[in-house]
Amino acid sequence: MRIIRLSYLGVVILLLAASLQAGVNRSGEIGSSESQANQQSDLATELGVKFVQGSSTKLIIEREGKRYEVDLALRQIRQLSEPAAKLQPAKLQVSNNTASSSSSSAQSNESSAPAHRYYRPGDDLLFTLPTGRPVEKHAWVINFTHRFPYEAAFTERARGATLLGLDDFAIPSFGIQYGVTGRLSVSAYRSPTDIGRPIELGAKYRLLDERHEVINLTGRFSVDGQNNFQRNFTTNFELIGSRSLGHRAQLYAVPTFSVHNRPVLAAQTSLINPPPYQPCSQGLATNVPASFNVRPCANTFSVGFGAAVDVRPSVALVAEVIPTFVNETDLGIHRMPFSFGIQKKLFHHAFTFGFTTAPGTNTSQRIATRSIFLLEPQSDTPSGMFVGFDLMRQLP
Repeated sequence: MRIIRLSYLGVVILLLAASLQAGVNRSGEIGSSESQANQQSDLATELGVKFVQGSSTKLIIEREGKRYEVDLALRQIRQLSEPAAKLQPAKLQVSNNTASSSSSSAQSNESSAPAHRYYRPGDDLLFTLPTGRPVEKHAWVINFTHRFPYEAAFTERARGATLLGLDDFAIPSFGIQYGVTGRLSVSAYRSPTDIGRPIELGAKYRLLDERHEVINLTGRFSVDGQNNFQRNFTTNFELIGSRSLGHRAQLYAVPTFSVHNRPVLAAQTSLINPPPYQPCSQGLATNVPASFNVRPCANTFSVGFGAAVDVRPSVALVAEVIPTFVNETDLGIHRMPFSFGIQKKLFHHAFTFGFTTAPGTNTSQRIATRSIFLLEPQSDTPSGMFVGFDLMRQLP
């Protein structure tokens, strides 16, 4: 091994190495795109430039079958004879425009996996079904949903004049989540008087991540109570599972067990009046005709199935169905609710517009349909679908 003093060729090599190093620093500062990073990496390979593993000041230049180590700090070049296996190919690190600088250490470790192999949900909800999207540590997430169940979107005449039912009354619900850690988050969610004034308090924990395991799996526990958490309480246990199909699609399965679930009924008299008590010991549900044979309380088990497919890098088509397998008829559910829509994903934002037969959006109410809500047996068929939309915003 011998030290080579700087010559004209050495100066050229130093300038080339410094230029490549500056490109690396610049890409880390401004967040270049993945395609630009690949182009830079290909250029480095073509020029025969490699980085020395564990060093931020040394580069390897290969010329005419010989290898030279360039020390930018000492401004020296020396010829090498070590095997090339000890050298690390040049890799340019870039920031992901879709990732937050406030990600937790666990999420930073996850980002080391090839991001292009996995799907990243744009929202916490597919449409009504949860996606299990993790909440970043110390981040706040705001969820706002709107459903217009009082008017079907496509049946009868002159629906265009009422904007597919958007002119009618809506059920707006509002929720907020907070990331305690990179895996644990807590939430509060409230729906209006039209659907019982429920407040739902919950917590979810990320159990598995498909970057390291076979699937994504999140466990969630919640309790909701109607009339602003004063009566008709329901306890919910759910697992939110998902699996990516490459980076453009993801499948979802959400088994949910609800203890003392209640029928989803529209406000029968006035928005000023609270929802009626529905004690489990009562024979039939209050404010429901006896011919419907609806109980005031039942334990239910459902499994929601859904899919999201990106048709553009920031646009996805979403669809879901939520069949209930235990005690669905006790709560007046005779057909499973279903939904489909289109989702626009932006940095820390998402907007989903679609059609559904489910008026409720919290955990216990999402299994019910427009049929029991309006006490109209045939209104949960495809012709009874109505308009809805979701908004999500993450802070910071």
